[in-house]
Amino acid sequence: MSSMKNVIVVIGAGSIGQAIVRRVGAGKHILLADLRAENAEAAAKTLTDAGFEVSTAEVDISSRSSVHALVEAATGLGEVTGVIHAAGVSPSQASPYTILRVDLYGTALVLELFGEVIARGGAGVVIASQSGHRLPALSTEQNALLATTPTEELLTLPMLQPSEVKDSLHAYQLSKRGNSLRVMAEAVRWGKRGARVNTISPGIIITPLANDELKGPRGPGYRRMMELSPAGRAGTPDEVGTVGALLMSTEGAFITGSDFLMDGGVTASYWFGDLKPQ
Repeated sequence: MSSMKNVIVVIGAGSIGQAIVRRVGAGKHILLADLRAENAEAAAKTLTDAGFEVSTAEVDISSRSSVHALVEAATGLGEVTGVIHAAGVSPSQASPYTILRVDLYGTALVLELFGEVIARGGAGVVIASQSGHRLPALSTEQNALLATTPTEELLTLPMLQPSEVKDSLHAYQLSKRGNSLRVMAEAVRWGKRGARVNTISPGIIITPLANDELKGPRGPGYRRMMELSPAGRAGTPDEVGTVGALLMSTEGAFITGSDFLMDGGVTASYWFGDLKPQ
């Protein structure tokens, strides 16, 4: 590469990360990082064939040294003007401990380390989940702990111990609530560098992962959610891409520290409609 370019880092090479970066990555250098090299390579081929300039990297977001190496790789390519964090594990994929380590701690790590290098005018988007909106309200103190506890101390919080978090779904809901709270706190720090960061909390979006879930033991529950929600359907990665593009562009310049719930009304139906727990 002859000259340093603006760099957009995509962590998690799945459908949602790709959909957002297709909207904002033209003319920039895209660094696609995934836990599995083959996932990053496959996504890179699709994007390269569509005219984007792409490099790949392997990253384990639950490892500080691995995320640090990704930051080094990104800054070596140019100025990091965008971070799209779309990596994580779902409740049916992992134990409560792994979910907290990847989805909660890993996200805090990404926000901390990329927050030290994000360029002025840059923006980050973290993909959380509607699940974070299905957890009953936490106390003001619990919110503050999830938002501001130093990254390396997060997993030692009493509220996150096995005696308190007994199943994967609860761990996932806590992690995703934690993501949006963490982003609020990080928006203050990123703001001192002239950068912004927000979360998107998607509902059921049709991706290979969601298709697996629909075929699995949670399938009937997923279908019920779709049928009884106001939208009456699942969402598409492109719809998330539209919101991601707004949040990363100058048109979203007044939006930071926010969480965008886009779930076809599933949460509305859960609290106040036909999905209300009996």
